[in-house]
Amino acid sequence: MQMTNESDSVEKKLPAAVANTIRQFMSAGFLDRWAAATQEQLQAPARQFDPEFMKKLVPKMDTFMSYFDAEVRGMERVPKSPVLLIGNHSGGTITPDTSAVYAAWYRTRGFNDPLLGLAFDAIFAVPKWGELMRKIGQMPASMDNAGSALADGCSVLLYPGGTYEVFRPWKERNKILFKGRKGFIRLALKAGVPVVPVVGHGGHETTIVLTRGERLAKMMGSDKVRMGGAPLLFQLPWGLSTPATPGIPLPAKITVQVCEPVDWSEYGPDAADDPEVLQRCYDEITSLMQSTLDQLAAENPRPIAARLKKVLRR
Repeated sequence: MQMTNESDSVEKKLPAAVANTIRQFMSAGFLDRWAAATQEQLQAPARQFDPEFMKKLVPKMDTFMSYFDAEVRGMERVPKSPVLLIGNHSGGTITPDTSAVYAAWYRTRGFNDPLLGLAFDAIFAVPKWGELMRKIGQMPASMDNAGSALADGCSVLLYPGGTYEVFRPWKERNKILFKGRKGFIRLALKAGVPVVPVVGHGGHETTIVLTRGERLAKMMGSDKVRMGGAPLLFQLPWGLSTPATPGIPLPAKITVQVCEPVDWSEYGPDAADDPEVLQRCYDEITSLMQSTLDQLAAENPRPIAARLKKVLRR
């Protein structure tokens, strides 16, 4: 496959083994097949939540979260459904703080009050994994799917930062990075539902993201599956690796703070088309979430050390 000059430059900076793997990956046409499989999966019903499956899964999630000594504070602040939860996305492939939120939701709200979520479209084309995602209430990422769920009385957990934020480099681990995305604000204004910020800390120290790999993704043609990056991670036991080979997460203490609901009802549905209102709401919620994250980071500046210290005390 022919490379552009920019692609050649990126490739030369990579370790030989990684560059060779990428060349093989591209020549195999894997992304084309993945994109086709994704389009096929998107034809399936968006909502396939299975409460009986979730009942069996939550105890396993609790066991998994004990590895991180995960703590979710303030679930009592969440109004009755439908409500839109807005979170910061952390932890690379595993996103353990997301599991903490889901487990806490079902422990406090029960299984007849589902918490649905939006997930990366292409994940639904991954054998077995896509089926799992649907059963736990994940839907392909579109505001239409989220809006339909809210209209039917379901609550939705949404991560505006998406893969841009979940694969932010290690040095940006304590930053809220929504990349200016405001679709969730339009959704909230049109649906007229309460908006609850959910801020996680520690989850992004469970894996070490070296780079989002945006130039590398462009070289590979990852836009075919709506991927703006091809992240490179440092993981145990692999060392330099990609999200395609999940490693052992580092044992970081995870704390999730549920904030008070944000009230945007004064604006009304028509404000969804007002750029000034959208920016005002965006600045309000991102500032609130960043200040909350700053407080959590000040409370526990070294999540890995804190977790290991607790383990060693036993």
